[in-house]
Amino acid sequence: MEFKKRYIVIPLLTVALVSGWKISNYFFDAYTPEITISGINSQGTYAGDMQCAVASSKKGLLSVWLDGQPLINEFKISSNFVDHPFIIPTKTLTNAKHTLKVQVVDSTFNHNKKVIEREFYVDNVPLQVAFVRSEGDNKVFQGRTLHVQFQVNKDIEGAQVSALSQAFTCFPESKNSSVYECFIPVACEEAPGEFLFTVNVTDKVGNSVTMDNKFMVVAFPFKKQTLTVTAQKLQEEKEIGAPSKDELEKTIGLLSSRSEKQKLWRGAFCTPIDVTRVSCDFGTIRTTQERGRYMHKALDLVNTPKSVVWASQDGIVVLKERYDTSGNTVIIDHGWGVLSMYYHLDQFADIKIGQKIAKGNPVGTLGKTGYASGYHLHWEMRINNVAVDPMQWTRPTF
Repeated sequence: MEFKKRYIVIPLLTVALVSGWKISNYFFDAYTPEITISGINSQGTYAGDMQCAVASSKKGLLSVWLDGQPLINEFKISSNFVDHPFIIPTKTLTNAKHTLKVQVVDSTFNHNKKVIEREFYVDNVPLQVAFVRSEGDNKVFQGRTLHVQFQVNKDIEGAQVSALSQAFTCFPESKNSSVYECFIPVACEEAPGEFLFTVNVTDKVGNSVTMDNKFMVVAFPFKKQTLTVTAQKLQEEKEIGAPSKDELEKTIGLLSSRSEKQKLWRGAFCTPIDVTRVSCDFGTIRTTQERGRYMHKALDLVNTPKSVVWASQDGIVVLKERYDTSGNTVIIDHGWGVLSMYYHLDQFADIKIGQKIAKGNPVGTLGKTGYASGYHLHWEMRINNVAVDPMQWTRPTF
C-alpha cells in the first residue's frame, strides 16, 4: 500500500516542477532568439526567383520585410529550428541594391526580439561581351606581349583568357572601367604561327559568355653578340659571397607567384634612365667564354656612370639584394604578375622592401656590379615569369 502512495506522489511532484519551470521560463527568459537565413548572402547578387528560408531557435512570431514592404507578417512559429520558406521574385525588382529585414519575437512575457538585415543585389541583365580590338590587330613578335581587351555591359565576377596552354586573369583597365584587359607574354622561343585564345567571362549571378579569337606569332630576327668579361671580375663577385643566379631565378619565380592581385600602374611605362645608347637589344643571342651561348632577355642601356636610375612605373619594391651575376639588384612588382628588374646598380637608393614606389622615383645609380664588362643598366620585364621586351611597354598606343 505504501508503494502505491509513493507512486501517486512522484508524478504530482514532477507536474509541479515542470509547471513551475514553464512559468519561470515564461516570465524570466531574457534570451533573444537565434535566426538563420538560407538562400541569401550579405552583399550577394541574384537573379530569377530566390528560394529563401528562415529558422528560429525559439517559438514566436516571424515577420519579413523587403525594402520596407512586408513579405511575411507575424507568422506563428510553433517549432524550433524548422525552415519557413519564402520566395523573392527578383524580376519584379530593379537591378540595384535591396534590403531584406527578418524579425522574430518570441512568445515569452518579455517578447524578446531578434532582427537581422541582409543587403543584396539584383542582376537580371543579360551578360554581353565584345572585343575592343579587331582580329587584324592580334599580331605579336616573339618575345613581345599580346594585349587583349574587351568590354562588358555590367559588373562581372571575373574573366580569364586561355592561351598558349596557360590561363591569364583579366582585370579592369582602370578603376570602375567596363573595359577589361589581359597581357599574354609570348616567349622568345615560341614557334611562329597562328594560335587560338579563348576569353571566358562570368557575371555575379553565374552566367557565362565565351569568345574565341586568333592571334599570330611573328618570327623576330634576333641579333647576335660576343661578350667578354674578365675572369678577375667574376672572381671578385664570387668572393663577395653574393647569392648565385640560380637563387635569383628561384626568388623571381616566387615573387611572380606572389604578385599583387591588382593593377598598380596606369598608362605607359618609361625607360628607367635617359638612354644615350642601347648596348644590347632585347633577345640578343650572346656568346661568352664563361656562359657559352644564351639569349639575353633584357635591354642593356647606357648613360653616364653612376647617373640616377628610376622606377619605370608605379609599383611595390619586392627585392633589393646583390647577386653574383646581376650585382646590386632591384625588382618592382606592378601587379598581376608584371615585374620590372634593374641590375648592375652601383648604389641603391634609399628604398625598402614592401614600400610603394612611384614612376620616376630613384631605385639606385648606374653601375657595373655583377656580371658586367662596363657601366650599364640591365632592364628586364617579366609577365608571369616570362621575359618580354620592356620597350614595347613604353609605347602610348600599347
